[in-house]
Amino acid sequence: MGLRIHFVVDPQGWCCMGLIIFVWLYNTIFIPKIILFPHYEEGHVSAVVILCYYFCSLFCIASLLRASVADPGKLPENPKIPFTEREFWELCNKCNMMRPKRSHHCSRCGHCVRRMDHHCPWINNCVGEDNHWLFLQLCFYTQILSSYTLILDFCHYYYFLPLKKDNWDVFVCRHELALLRISAFMGLVVLGGISGLFYTQLMGIFTDTTSIEKMSNCCEDISRPRKPWQQSFSEVFGTRWKILWFIPFRQRQPLRVPYHFANHV
Repeated sequence: MGLRIHFVVDPQGWCCMGLIIFVWLYNTIFIPKIILFPHYEEGHVSAVVILCYYFCSLFCIASLLRASVADPGKLPENPKIPFTEREFWELCNKCNMMRPKRSHHCSRCGHCVRRMDHHCPWINNCVGEDNHWLFLQLCFYTQILSSYTLILDFCHYYYFLPLKKDNWDVFVCRHELALLRISAFMGLVVLGGISGLFYTQLMGIFTDTTSIEKMSNCCEDISRPRKPWQQSFSEVFGTRWKILWFIPFRQRQPLRVPYHFANHV
C-alpha cells in the first residue's frame, strides 16, 4: 500500500511543488546559516534548538515528497467486487468504471480515486484514502516549521544578544536584513495559507466528510460527527497508535471498518 509510486504528469503541479521546495530549501539553508549557527557558536542557543529545527525540516520535506508520489487510492481498471459489497459500488459516468461509493473521478489525473478529498497542485497529486494521512502531516509540519522560522527571525533582532559577526560570509553579512525579511514574508504567507487548509482538513475528519462532498452538499448534517473522532483519525492514519500519526517514515495499513460506516453517502 505504501510502496506504489504515483506520478502525475502536470507542468502546473510541477511548478507549484517546485515553489514549495524552494521555500523549504531557502529556510533550511539560510536560517541556520544566519541565525542558528552564529548564535550557537557564541553560546546564545543550545544544540537542541538546531536539532529541533532540522528535525522539523526533515519531517516536513519527507511528508511532502511521500504525499506527492504516494498512490492516493487509484482504482484498478478491472476491480474485483465481492458479491456482498456490490450495493456499495457505483458506475462512474466519466470513465465508465465501477468504483466504491465516496470515490470521485479526478479530471486532472484521469482516473477515479477512493474517497478523494481534492486534487492539490502543491503536491501535484490527489489527496485520497491512501495518502490523506501524509497530506495532514505535511500541513502539520509546515505550520511548525513556519512558526519556528518566524520565532527565530523575531528573536534574532529583539531577544538574542548581538553577534560579533566575525568570520561571516560576506554575502550573508551584507544582505542579512533582506534575507531575513524574505524569510519572514514567506513564513507568514505559508503559515496563513496552511493554517486555514489544515483547519478545514481537521473539520472534514471530525465530520467524516471530504471537501468534494461538502462542496456538492451530498451529505446530510455534515456538521455533526458520525463516529468518534478517534475512530475517524485512526481510519485516516491506518493505525490506532496516536504516536504513529506523526511519523511519515512508515507504511499505512488500512483499518477494516463496517460498510455501514464507510459508505454512508
